[in-house]
Amino acid sequence: MRAESAIVDIARDFLAAHRALRAIGASEAAGSLRFDEVREFVGDDERSVLFRLKERCHALFRGDDSEIATSALFDLAVGSLFHEAMKLREHVYQADVYAPKVAALRARGVSDESGLLAEFDKLVRDARVRLKESVAESRVLLGRTTAQFRVLLSSYADNGLLARFLVENAGELARAFDRSEDAALADLHGSAGAAWRRAAWSYLASGFFAEATRALAEAERRGERGPELVRQRAFADGMSAYLAGRYDAALSGLEAWVGAQPGGDELRLAALAASAMAGAKKLAASDAALSQRAAQLADRLRALSSRA
Repeated sequence: MRAESAIVDIARDFLAAHRALRAIGASEAAGSLRFDEVREFVGDDERSVLFRLKERCHALFRGDDSEIATSALFDLAVGSLFHEAMKLREHVYQADVYAPKVAALRARGVSDESGLLAEFDKLVRDARVRLKESVAESRVLLGRTTAQFRVLLSSYADNGLLARFLVENAGELARAFDRSEDAALADLHGSAGAAWRRAAWSYLASGFFAEATRALAEAERRGERGPELVRQRAFADGMSAYLAGRYDAALSGLEAWVGAQPGGDELRLAALAASAMAGAKKLAASDAALSQRAAQLADRLRALSSRA
C-alpha cells in the first residue's frame, strides 16, 4: 500500500508543479512575478512543491535493485527540472528583492565611492533578462518531463489508488498533457472507460460504494460493457443501501450480485457483505420475513467468502 500511495503523491506534486509553473509564466509575462510565488514552486524545504517531488522520487525510485529505466529517467528529469528552477528562483530574488533595496539606497543619496550601486544595477538588469530565459527553459524541461511522466504513469496502470486520483483530477491531467480529459486518461489506460473501470474496482474494494457506483456509471457512459460491471454495480448499490438503512434494497442488490455468480477477486467482497447482512438481520428483526431473508443471504455470502 505504501508504494501504491507513494506514486499518487508523486502524481499529485507533479500536477501541482505544472499548475505553479503556468502561474509563474503568466505572472512573469505580466511583469508581476514576485519571490513568494516562486518560493512555493521551488526551494530547499518541504514548503516547495518541486522539492517535495524531487525527494519523493528519490525515495521511491533510487536504491532499489528492481529499478527500471522508466522510473530512473523520470527521477533524473525531475532533478534537472529542480536545478533549473532554482536558477529561476535566484533570478527572481535578485529582481524582486535586490532591486527595491538598490532603489531605496539611491533615493536616500547613499555615498557610492566604490561603484557598488552601479554594479548592483547591472546585476538586476542581467537577472531580469536571465529570468525570462529561465522561465522559458523551465517550461521546456517540464514539457519533456511530462512526456516521461506519461510513460511512468502507464507503467502503474494496475494501481487502483492512482486510477482513482487520475479520474478525480482528470482536468489537471488534461491541462498537463494538453489533451481532453478522456484522451489523457486513454493515454494511460487504453481508454477513458478502462480508467474509470479500474478506479471503480478500487473504490469498491476499499468500501467507497457511492463512489464506485458513480465510477461504474462513468465507465458505462464511455462504452464499457459486460457482466462484471453489472455485478459490481449490484454490489455497490446493495452496500450503499445497507449503509443508508434501506435493507430491502440492500438485500435485492446483494442477492443480484450473488445470483450473477461472482468469481476471482470479487469473492473478496463476500466477507464484507456477509457481515453487513448479519447486521441487517438484527436491525430488521421487527420484520420477520426480511430478517430471515438477510440470514439466508448471509449464509450464501459466507459460503462464497470461503472460496476467496
